[in-house]
Amino acid sequence: MEQTAGGVGPVLGRFSGVSRIALLRGGGLGDLMFALPAVSALKAAYPGSTVTLLGTPIHEGLVAATHSAVDDVMVLPAAEGVRPGPEDPAAVAAFFGAARERQFDLAVQLHGGGRFSNPFLLQVQARHTAGSGTPDATPLERTLPYTYYQHEPIRALEVAGLAGAPPVLLEARVNPRAEFVARLPAVLGAALPPDGQPLLVLHPGATDPRRHWPVESFGAVARAAADDGARVLVVGDHSETELADAVVSAAVGRSAGAGQVCSVAGMLGLGDLAALLARADAVLANDSGPRHLAQALGAPTVGIYWAGNALTAGPLGRGRHRVHLSWVTNCPVCGADVTQVGWTAPRCPHDDSLVAGIRPDGVYADVRSLLAL
Repeated sequence: MEQTAGGVGPVLGRFSGVSRIALLRGGGLGDLMFALPAVSALKAAYPGSTVTLLGTPIHEGLVAATHSAVDDVMVLPAAEGVRPGPEDPAAVAAFFGAARERQFDLAVQLHGGGRFSNPFLLQVQARHTAGSGTPDATPLERTLPYTYYQHEPIRALEVAGLAGAPPVLLEARVNPRAEFVARLPAVLGAALPPDGQPLLVLHPGATDPRRHWPVESFGAVARAAADDGARVLVVGDHSETELADAVVSAAVGRSAGAGQVCSVAGMLGLGDLAALLARADAVLANDSGPRHLAQALGAPTVGIYWAGNALTAGPLGRGRHRVHLSWVTNCPVCGADVTQVGWTAPRCPHDDSLVAGIRPDGVYADVRSLLAL
């Protein structure tokens, strides 16, 4: 099989006659950001092609609210190992029926080790398939061995190489739509700082509670930034409003700049969030979807990471992105080895933070340098 240089791994020969591409990647905002460099590579390798993301409702919302390489989204039905939720056989059948009607030329699997996602992808009945797979996964036409500790965007680019697509970007790039940028002052009102005042955006949430930096630590950084003249806005979805309020309380409790720290959690749609993150002078967050989105929008970021997550999802550069690492290797409650992760290692039941030991003073030094205070 033909191979060319220039990829993350081998770049195999291109398939012929490819104009309609399906790409499977479920999950949240971060998961979509991980896939976007591969989307750009595929579209460059197959000029004039369209890429349909087989994704989730939040992906559909973000694609509609931003400019990205994805052309459209087919929302996945609930299915084991692909999208959580009670499975409806009729909905699954309808999804595959609609996908087959599109007559995809190429279907690419970027959704994990393939135990469930490879059989799911094969039911789309594309002419060609490529993806990753564990030893027990159903093989695709071209399959990359799946190992857990690999940087996810780089893994996606290596899979794209199987389909004949060398990289054109190493990291995701998206832009907010003009209408959301224009309406942001009306949405946020007095919370949005005037031109010239530095803006720090904080996101204290994450899907896995073990990735949560303590509220008090976020509050200490917010307080220091406000005291140095920045406006600090805490973001989150509706489920994170109490968490955001707690960060504000921790910051305001002993702050001379109390009025400069406020929560806008639950107030922003995806387009508004994208516009705000693009406007920020710096974003401080856990390893979370909003941090990955901020990076894709071009905002400087400071990320709080457990070391294993930094291997799989950390930013590549350090000029605009800073990373603070926790090197904890055992659960602080039961002592379980938390480095043994992935599909072969069951997770211990404890949700205690693995990043609590990261010190706020070091984090704020990086935040302050990005804000140029």
